[in-house]
Amino acid sequence: MKLSSRGEYALRALIVLGRQNEGVLPVAEVAERTLVPVYYLEQILLQLKMLGYVKSKRGVHGGYSLRKPAEEIVVGEVIRQLEGPLAPMGCVSVTAYESCPLEGDCLLKPLWALVRDTVARLLDHTTLDDLLMGRVQPVSENSGDK
Repeated sequence: MKLSSRGEYALRALIVLGRQNEGVLPVAEVAERTLVPVYYLEQILLQLKMLGYVKSKRGVHGGYSLRKPAEEIVVGEVIRQLEGPLAPMGCVSVTAYESCPLEGDCLLKPLWALVRDTVARLLDHTTLDDLLMGRVQPVSENSGDK
C-alpha cells in the first residue's frame, strides 16, 4: 500500500467536513483548513462526491458537506477506492494479485501478507467518526466487527 497525497488530502477533507455540524463549507475554507491547494482539493472533492462520501451545494452560499454519517465512512473503503489495494506487494493482494517468479520459494510472502492483513484490519475497523473522536486504536486479530 502506498498512500499518495491524494489519499491523505481526501481523509483531511473528510475530517474537516465531519467536524462541520450543519450546513456546507466552501472549498476555499476546506482548502485553508486542510492546507491543500484549492484546485487540487476541488478534484479530490469531486471524486469523493462521485464515490458518495460528500455532497455539494452550488451558489454563493455553496460548498461541501458529508453525504453519509461519519460512523458509516470506513477509512479502509475510502483508501481502497482512491488508492487501490492495501497490499504492499502484488503477490499478496486480494483484489489485484500479481504473480511473482519467486512465488514458490519466496520467504517474504508471509511477511507481506501479515502486513496486508494488519493494515487492512486496522483501516477496516476505523471510521471517520473514530478519527473525529480520537478512538484510533489497535485491532486484535480475533476481533470481529466493532
